[in-house]
Amino acid sequence: MTDESTTNFYGLGIAPKLLEMLDSHKMTTPTPIQAKTIPLAIEGKDLIGIAQTGTGKTLAFSIPMIQNLARLRARGLILVPTRELASQVEEVLRQFGKSVGLRTAVVVGGASMNQQVRALQARPHVIVATPGRLIDHLSHRSNLLQDIKVLVLDEADRMLDMGFAPQIEKILLNVPKDRQTLLFSATMPQSIMSIANRHMQLPLRVEMAQPGTTVKEVDQEVIFLSAMDKRPMLQKLLERYTGSVLVFSRTKWGAKKLAAEVRAMGHQATEIHADRSLAQRRAAMVGFANGAYRILVATDIAARGIDVKNIELVVNFDLPDNPDDYVHRIGRTARAGKKGKAISFATPDQRRDIQEIERLIRTQLPVGKDSQPLPPIVRNAYGPRRGGASFRGRPVGRQRGRSSGRGRW
Repeated sequence: MTDESTTNFYGLGIAPKLLEMLDSHKMTTPTPIQAKTIPLAIEGKDLIGIAQTGTGKTLAFSIPMIQNLARLRARGLILVPTRELASQVEEVLRQFGKSVGLRTAVVVGGASMNQQVRALQARPHVIVATPGRLIDHLSHRSNLLQDIKVLVLDEADRMLDMGFAPQIEKILLNVPKDRQTLLFSATMPQSIMSIANRHMQLPLRVEMAQPGTTVKEVDQEVIFLSAMDKRPMLQKLLERYTGSVLVFSRTKWGAKKLAAEVRAMGHQATEIHADRSLAQRRAAMVGFANGAYRILVATDIAARGIDVKNIELVVNFDLPDNPDDYVHRIGRTARAGKKGKAISFATPDQRRDIQEIERLIRTQLPVGKDSQPLPPIVRNAYGPRRGGASFRGRPVGRQRGRSSGRGRW
């Protein structure tokens, strides 16, 4: 067992070949979540890892999985919420698993079923899958998961938010009970505890940050302005910040329109949303990462699937439907201990939405110098009145459904 003061990967129980791979990638110091979870996972224990976005959770489960599968001569399954995250996880597995001959297969929507069938017939050591597409394959091959010995649920809270609970339950019933289960998440809602209680064996809980904790290196602010002033303000910010910029739009239609407007401003911009094919989304990610595009406009589909270093600015052009998504959006900047900036646009009638975010992150968002004056809050016998709506026009007090944003992606 180790603690947060660990300064290198030696002493965590990692096999020599994998240590060599870490050295070759100039990775010498584990993050706190890696230092805490890697030794436990290598021992074969079930565990729940809770940590902020951008803290190295992918490597925290990939290293133990590769090592344990080589020792057990078994196969593993990693469930993720999005295609982008599947590609990111598979890339890490390939980088660090090639020293032991690890074979992988990615099973996601938007890609050829026939190619995936062939990849699965080759008996990969690890399957990286989104729940919906994996269910499609299970309907044709019920014994697909019968020899899985290590199961990882990555970004579990996001999968549940996207409405994948029924598919996850079905998949859990199709994998052997005699297995190791690793569950990683940024937040810990009751729904995850329910899965842990029913499908995990005395899981150890490792929590590096309270739910809603934002990365401290992110400089955050909110700009209050009218809806018609959002685009001129975005143009001003794109001229002020010269590095890479990630802009979040609430809807796929809005992302497409906004990306076109940013290009019309004279900037190299691309977009990621559900109307784009898998190949187009991959090309957008690669282009943004290598500098071909300075600006990426995305829906929340990218909030957890993008792993691009040195993003200077995140702009919430639209506030997220769910306050939890705010944490994951701004976590795309200030990764690996670097500084970053996050600016959120809010109309005057969205003050309640900002307050919900502030309650979650337990921090008051500074109001930016570019903000317009706010009108006074109108009070009546029932308390403050700001138009009677919260989070995209839903009545205040109405419970938000977990899959409220799914159709817009």
